[in-house]
Amino acid sequence: MLTVNNLVKSYGKLQVLKGISFQISRGKIYGFLGENGAGKTTTMSIIAGLINYDSGEISFNGEGFKKNKRELLRKIGYLPQTPVFYGYLSGYEYLDFIGTISGMPREKIKKRSSELLELVGVKEAASRKIGGYSGGMLQRFGLAVAMFNSPEILILDEPTSSLDPQGRMEVLELIASLRAEGVTVFLSTHILNDIERVCDEVSILHEGKIILSQRLEDLKKDYIQPIYDIEFEENLGNLSEAFKKYSWIEAVKQDRNSLSIYVKDVNRAQQELLNIIAAFNKPVLSFSLRKSNLEDIFIRLVNKNVNI
Repeated sequence: MLTVNNLVKSYGKLQVLKGISFQISRGKIYGFLGENGAGKTTTMSIIAGLINYDSGEISFNGEGFKKNKRELLRKIGYLPQTPVFYGYLSGYEYLDFIGTISGMPREKIKKRSSELLELVGVKEAASRKIGGYSGGMLQRFGLAVAMFNSPEILILDEPTSSLDPQGRMEVLELIASLRAEGVTVFLSTHILNDIERVCDEVSILHEGKIILSQRLEDLKKDYIQPIYDIEFEENLGNLSEAFKKYSWIEAVKQDRNSLSIYVKDVNRAQQELLNIIAAFNKPVLSFSLRKSNLEDIFIRLVNKNVNI
Protein backbone atom coordinates (compact mmCIF):
# COMPACT_ATOMS: atom_id res chain seq x y z
CA MET A 1 0.00 0.00 0.00
CA LEU A 2 2.56 2.61 1.14
CA THR A 3 6.19 2.32 0.11
CA VAL A 4 8.93 4.68 1.28
CA ASN A 5 12.34 4.35 -0.35
CA ASN A 6 15.55 6.11 0.71
CA LEU A 7 13.78 9.14 2.22
CA VAL A 8 16.09 12.02 3.18
CA LYS A 9 15.18 15.21 5.05
CA SER A 10 17.36 17.94 6.53
CA TYR A 11 16.71 21.13 8.45
CA GLY A 12 19.66 23.31 7.53
CA LYS A 13 22.79 21.35 8.36
CA LEU A 14 20.92 18.86 10.55
CA GLN A 15 20.00 15.70 8.65
CA VAL A 16 16.94 14.29 10.41
CA LEU A 17 16.15 11.40 8.04
CA LYS A 18 19.15 9.57 6.58
CA GLY A 19 17.72 7.48 3.76
CA ILE A 20 14.97 5.49 5.46
CA SER A 21 12.96 2.80 3.65
CA PHE A 22 9.92 0.79 4.75
CA GLN A 23 6.65 -0.64 3.44
CA ILE A 24 3.18 -0.76 4.99
CA SER A 25 0.74 -3.46 3.85
CA ARG A 26 -3.00 -2.90 3.54
CA GLY A 27 -5.06 -3.69 6.62
CA LYS A 28 -2.11 -3.79 9.03
CA ILE A 29 -1.29 -1.74 12.10
CA TYR A 30 2.30 -0.65 11.51
CA GLY A 31 4.35 0.59 14.45
CA PHE A 32 7.03 3.24 14.05
CA LEU A 33 9.12 2.96 17.19
CA GLY A 34 11.86 5.32 18.30
CA GLU A 35 13.10 7.65 20.99
CA ASN A 36 12.02 11.30 21.01
CA GLY A 37 13.95 13.11 18.27
CA ALA A 38 14.55 9.97 16.19
CA GLY A 39 12.63 11.39 13.20
CA LYS A 40 9.17 9.85 13.63
CA THR A 41 7.17 13.08 13.46
CA THR A 42 9.19 14.35 10.49
CA THR A 43 8.44 11.15 8.57
CA MET A 44 4.74 11.31 9.33
CA SER A 45 4.52 15.02 8.50
CA ILE A 46 6.06 14.29 5.09
CA ILE A 47 3.60 11.50 4.32
CA ALA A 48 0.70 13.66 5.54
CA GLY A 49 1.80 16.34 3.04
CA LEU A 50 2.66 18.95 5.69
CA ILE A 51 6.35 19.34 4.80
CA ASN A 52 8.54 18.54 1.81
CA TYR A 53 11.48 16.15 1.67
CA ASP A 54 14.92 16.45 0.08
CA SER A 55 15.15 13.18 -1.82
CA GLY A 56 13.80 9.66 -2.00
CA GLU A 57 10.56 8.17 -3.27
CA ILE A 58 7.11 7.67 -1.76
CA SER A 59 4.40 5.70 -3.52
CA PHE A 60 0.82 4.99 -2.49
CA ASN A 61 -0.91 2.06 -4.18
CA GLY A 62 1.80 2.21 -6.83
CA GLU A 63 1.30 5.92 -7.58
CA GLY A 64 4.17 8.37 -7.09
CA PHE A 65 3.56 10.78 -4.21
CA LYS A 66 5.05 13.94 -5.76
CA LYS A 67 3.27 13.54 -9.07
CA ASN A 68 -0.15 12.70 -7.57
CA LYS A 69 0.14 14.43 -4.18
CA ARG A 70 -3.19 16.28 -4.13
CA GLU A 71 -5.19 13.20 -5.11
CA LEU A 72 -3.33 10.83 -2.81
CA LEU A 73 -3.67 13.08 0.25
CA ARG A 74 -7.43 12.59 0.06
CA LYS A 75 -6.82 8.94 0.93
CA ILE A 76 -4.73 9.74 4.01
CA GLY A 77 -6.03 10.65 7.49
CA TYR A 78 -3.68 12.28 9.98
CA LEU A 79 -3.84 12.82 13.74
CA PRO A 80 -0.93 14.94 15.08
CA GLN A 81 0.61 14.36 18.48
CA THR A 82 -1.23 17.34 19.98
CA PRO A 83 -4.47 17.90 18.02
CA VAL A 84 -6.02 21.36 18.19
CA PHE A 85 -9.74 21.98 17.71
CA TYR A 86 -12.09 24.95 18.00
CA GLY A 87 -13.04 24.50 21.64
CA TYR A 88 -16.14 26.66 21.34
CA LEU A 89 -17.74 24.18 18.92
CA SER A 90 -19.47 20.97 19.94
CA GLY A 91 -18.37 17.63 18.54
CA TYR A 92 -21.30 17.62 16.13
CA GLU A 93 -20.59 21.19 15.00
CA TYR A 94 -16.92 20.49 14.37
CA LEU A 95 -17.59 17.41 12.24
CA ASP A 96 -20.27 19.34 10.38
CA PHE A 97 -17.65 22.03 9.68
CA ILE A 98 -15.17 19.40 8.42
CA GLY A 99 -17.78 17.83 6.16
CA THR A 100 -18.92 21.20 4.78
CA ILE A 101 -15.44 22.38 3.77
CA SER A 102 -14.89 18.95 2.18
CA GLY A 103 -17.94 19.48 -0.03
CA MET A 104 -19.82 16.52 1.45
CA PRO A 105 -23.65 16.46 1.08
CA ARG A 106 -25.58 17.41 4.23
CA GLU A 107 -27.23 14.01 4.74
CA LYS A 108 -23.91 12.23 4.33
CA ILE A 109 -22.30 14.56 6.90
CA LYS A 110 -24.96 13.67 9.47
CA LYS A 111 -24.67 9.95 8.80
CA ARG A 112 -20.86 9.90 8.85
CA SER A 113 -20.74 12.01 12.01
CA SER A 114 -23.11 9.67 13.82
CA GLU A 115 -21.17 6.56 12.70
CA LEU A 116 -17.79 7.90 13.78
CA LEU A 117 -18.90 9.36 17.10
CA GLU A 118 -20.41 5.97 17.93
CA LEU A 119 -17.22 4.19 16.83
CA VAL A 120 -14.88 6.33 18.95
CA GLY A 121 -17.20 6.39 21.97
CA VAL A 122 -17.86 10.14 22.09
CA LYS A 123 -21.47 10.19 20.88
CA GLU A 124 -22.95 10.97 24.31
CA ALA A 125 -20.67 14.02 24.61
CA ALA A 126 -21.05 15.15 20.99
CA SER A 127 -23.40 18.02 21.89
CA ARG A 128 -20.93 19.43 24.45
CA LYS A 129 -18.23 21.98 23.69
CA ILE A 130 -14.95 20.34 22.67
CA GLY A 131 -13.11 22.61 25.11
CA GLY A 132 -14.62 20.59 27.96
CA TYR A 133 -13.41 17.20 26.72
CA SER A 134 -10.85 15.20 28.71
CA GLY A 135 -7.49 14.24 27.18
CA GLY A 136 -8.70 10.76 26.29
CA MET A 137 -11.91 12.11 24.76
CA LEU A 138 -9.94 14.62 22.68
CA GLN A 139 -7.73 11.88 21.26
CA ARG A 140 -10.73 9.70 20.45
CA PHE A 141 -12.53 12.65 18.88
CA GLY A 142 -9.34 13.40 16.94
CA LEU A 143 -9.53 9.90 15.49
CA ALA A 144 -13.06 10.63 14.32
CA VAL A 145 -11.85 13.82 12.61
CA ALA A 146 -8.91 12.03 10.98
CA MET A 147 -11.22 9.27 9.70
CA PHE A 148 -14.04 11.53 8.53
CA ASN A 149 -13.24 11.28 4.82
CA SER A 150 -12.84 7.48 5.00
CA PRO A 151 -9.06 7.43 4.43
CA GLU A 152 -7.34 4.26 3.23
CA ILE A 153 -4.50 4.82 5.69
CA LEU A 154 -4.63 6.53 9.08
CA ILE A 155 -1.44 8.20 10.38
CA LEU A 156 -1.28 8.56 14.17
CA ASP A 157 1.64 10.47 15.69
CA GLU A 158 2.16 9.55 19.36
CA PRO A 159 -1.60 9.20 20.00
CA THR A 160 -1.22 8.10 23.65
CA SER A 161 1.87 9.99 24.83
CA SER A 162 0.01 12.61 26.90
CA LEU A 163 -2.71 10.35 28.30
CA ASP A 164 -3.19 8.78 31.71
CA PRO A 165 -3.32 4.95 31.90
CA GLN A 166 -7.11 4.83 31.48
CA GLY A 167 -7.02 7.16 28.47
CA ARG A 168 -4.18 5.17 26.90
CA MET A 169 -6.12 1.93 27.26
CA GLU A 170 -9.23 3.45 25.67
CA VAL A 171 -7.34 4.84 22.67
CA LEU A 172 -5.34 1.63 22.13
CA GLU A 173 -8.50 -0.47 22.23
CA LEU A 174 -10.02 1.84 19.65
CA ILE A 175 -6.94 1.61 17.40
CA ALA A 176 -7.00 -2.19 17.65
CA SER A 177 -10.68 -2.21 16.65
CA LEU A 178 -9.85 -0.34 13.42
CA ARG A 179 -8.17 -3.50 12.11
CA ALA A 180 -11.57 -5.18 11.94
CA GLU A 181 -12.88 -2.14 10.04
CA GLY A 182 -10.22 -2.72 7.38
CA VAL A 183 -8.38 0.54 8.18
CA THR A 184 -4.60 0.56 7.69
CA VAL A 185 -2.87 2.35 10.59
CA PHE A 186 0.60 3.90 10.69
CA LEU A 187 1.32 4.48 14.39
CA SER A 188 4.37 6.23 15.86
CA THR A 189 5.28 6.01 19.52
CA HIS A 190 8.15 5.81 21.98
CA ILE A 191 5.98 3.70 24.34
CA LEU A 192 6.94 0.09 23.76
CA ASN A 193 3.90 -1.42 25.47
CA ASP A 194 1.66 0.33 22.94
CA ILE A 195 3.49 -1.37 20.07
CA GLU A 196 3.20 -4.78 21.72
CA ARG A 197 -0.52 -4.35 22.35
CA VAL A 198 -1.75 -3.37 18.89
CA CYS A 199 0.84 -3.62 16.10
CA ASP A 200 1.35 -6.31 13.46
CA GLU A 201 4.65 -4.99 12.10
CA VAL A 202 7.27 -2.57 13.41
CA SER A 203 10.18 -0.43 12.27
CA ILE A 204 12.71 0.79 14.81
CA LEU A 205 14.02 4.28 14.02
CA HIS A 206 17.22 5.52 15.66
CA GLU A 207 19.02 8.79 14.90
CA GLY A 208 17.35 9.14 11.52
CA LYS A 209 17.98 5.58 10.36
CA ILE A 210 15.78 2.49 10.41
CA ILE A 211 17.79 -0.18 12.16
CA LEU A 212 15.17 -2.91 11.79
CA SER A 213 11.82 -3.58 10.08
CA GLN A 214 10.01 -6.83 10.84
CA ARG A 215 6.76 -8.51 11.81
CA LEU A 216 6.39 -8.10 15.55
CA GLU A 217 6.10 -11.84 16.20
CA ASP A 218 9.18 -12.57 14.07
CA LEU A 219 11.09 -9.84 15.88
CA LYS A 220 10.37 -11.45 19.22
CA LYS A 221 11.38 -14.89 17.94
CA ASP A 222 14.63 -13.67 16.37
CA TYR A 223 15.77 -11.57 19.33
CA ILE A 224 14.28 -13.46 22.24
CA GLN A 225 16.90 -13.92 24.93
CA PRO A 226 17.10 -15.44 28.41
CA ILE A 227 17.51 -12.89 31.20
CA TYR A 228 18.28 -13.70 34.84
CA ASP A 229 16.79 -11.21 37.31
CA ILE A 230 18.47 -11.26 40.71
CA GLU A 231 17.51 -9.12 43.70
CA PHE A 232 19.95 -8.73 46.58
CA GLU A 233 19.37 -7.61 50.16
CA GLU A 234 21.79 -4.67 49.96
CA ASN A 235 23.15 -2.07 47.56
CA LEU A 236 25.54 -3.64 45.03
CA GLY A 237 28.00 -0.83 44.38
CA ASN A 238 29.73 -1.57 41.02
CA LEU A 239 29.06 -5.30 41.13
CA SER A 240 27.98 -5.38 37.47
CA GLU A 241 31.59 -4.74 36.40
CA ALA A 242 32.56 -8.18 37.71
CA PHE A 243 30.53 -9.91 34.97
CA LYS A 244 32.33 -8.33 32.01
CA LYS A 245 35.02 -11.00 31.90
CA TYR A 246 32.54 -13.80 31.10
CA SER A 247 32.14 -14.27 27.33
CA TRP A 248 28.77 -16.02 27.66
CA ILE A 249 27.24 -12.95 29.34
CA GLU A 250 26.16 -10.33 26.80
CA ALA A 251 25.12 -7.47 29.08
CA VAL A 252 24.26 -6.62 32.67
CA LYS A 253 21.79 -3.96 33.85
CA GLN A 254 22.13 -2.86 37.46
CA ASP A 255 19.64 -0.90 39.54
CA ARG A 256 20.80 -0.41 43.14
CA ASN A 257 20.21 -3.84 44.68
CA SER A 258 19.13 -5.76 41.56
CA LEU A 259 20.79 -7.19 38.45
CA SER A 260 19.41 -8.25 35.07
CA ILE A 261 21.91 -10.54 33.35
CA TYR A 262 21.50 -11.12 29.61
CA VAL A 263 23.12 -14.40 28.61
CA LYS A 264 24.18 -15.81 25.23
CA ASP A 265 24.69 -19.38 26.42
CA VAL A 266 21.94 -20.76 28.67
CA ASN A 267 23.81 -23.99 29.41
CA ARG A 268 26.85 -22.09 30.69
CA ALA A 269 24.58 -19.85 32.76
CA GLN A 270 22.87 -22.85 34.34
CA GLN A 271 26.22 -24.38 35.25
CA GLU A 272 28.14 -21.30 36.44
CA LEU A 273 25.90 -18.36 37.33
CA LEU A 274 24.82 -19.49 40.79
CA ASN A 275 28.43 -20.22 41.79
CA ILE A 276 29.53 -16.77 40.58
CA ILE A 277 26.80 -15.07 42.59
CA ALA A 278 27.52 -17.14 45.69
CA ALA A 279 31.17 -16.03 45.57
CA PHE A 280 30.08 -12.39 46.07
CA ASN A 281 28.84 -13.34 49.55
CA LYS A 282 25.82 -11.04 49.30
CA PRO A 283 22.40 -12.26 50.53
CA VAL A 284 19.99 -12.95 47.64
CA LEU A 285 16.28 -12.16 48.00
CA SER A 286 15.10 -13.55 44.66
CA PHE A 287 16.45 -15.28 41.54
CA SER A 288 14.35 -15.78 38.41
CA LEU A 289 14.65 -16.47 34.70
CA ARG A 290 12.54 -14.62 32.11
CA LYS A 291 12.52 -14.04 28.36
CA SER A 292 13.20 -10.62 26.88
CA ASN A 293 10.30 -8.33 26.00
CA LEU A 294 10.17 -5.59 23.37
CA GLU A 295 11.80 -3.07 25.72
CA ASP A 296 14.82 -5.35 26.19
CA ILE A 297 15.07 -5.95 22.43
CA PHE A 298 14.81 -2.21 21.71
CA ILE A 299 17.57 -1.36 24.16
CA ARG A 300 19.86 -4.01 22.70
CA LEU A 301 19.32 -2.83 19.12
CA VAL A 302 19.64 0.87 19.85
CA ASN A 303 22.76 0.33 21.93
CA LYS A 304 24.18 -1.83 19.11
CA ASN A 305 24.74 -4.81 21.39
CA VAL A 306 23.90 -7.18 18.54
CA ASN A 307 24.80 -7.36 14.90
CA ILE A 308 21.68 -6.49 12.90
